[in-house]
Amino acid sequence: MKMDSWEKIVSVEKDLIQANEELADENKNYFKNRGIRAIEFLGNIGSGKTSLIAKIIEKVKDKYNIAVINGDIAGDPTDIERLGVSTIQINTGGECHLDAKYIRPFVEKLPSETNLCFIENVGNLICPFEFPLGCEHRVVVVGLTDGPFIIRKHPVTFRIATVAVINKLDLQEFLDNDPKKLVEDCKSINPKAAVVLTSAKTGKGIEELIKVLNL
Repeated sequence: MKMDSWEKIVSVEKDLIQANEELADENKNYFKNRGIRAIEFLGNIGSGKTSLIAKIIEKVKDKYNIAVINGDIAGDPTDIERLGVSTIQINTGGECHLDAKYIRPFVEKLPSETNLCFIENVGNLICPFEFPLGCEHRVVVVGLTDGPFIIRKHPVTFRIATVAVINKLDLQEFLDNDPKKLVEDCKSINPKAAVVLTSAKTGKGIEELIKVLNL
């Protein structure tokens, strides 16, 4: 009996996901053997991923030799370079996520002294969740500007989060979006995830995020 075309597509997708998970495990061992703590940030464009990474770097750059890998469909290096850390820009040219195989050559180019690496995935909450990179943490970021239903609309993404960040608290007075309700939504979907409320603009919650990440 021949497989229908949709069955073939599902089968290929499962194979790709399985292969990626195996490569992610290899990456995890690679990071460990090189003494690199790797932390992935996921979130929509404009949620504040880059700003949060920059705020963390400002706080911990005297403790670590830091590198940042930034993934975009197209774009230029971020202003994180101004903080004096090594940065690698990956333009995927259309792919909506990074994957374990894709990042490996870039990881191998990190300076030998690197012991902390932030990887900022392509900006969306749909594509990246199925493709772990082999990082110690998967930090999922939403902004209050993403709306009150953002977490409930992306449950599968929040199930893979080790840390969930609700950002842009500085805009709360201008928005009809209760951060406490977002926390409740996240906890109902993934009780194991740590949830941190932040404002990358004011610095609120950054110290707590650093503590949760054990930096």
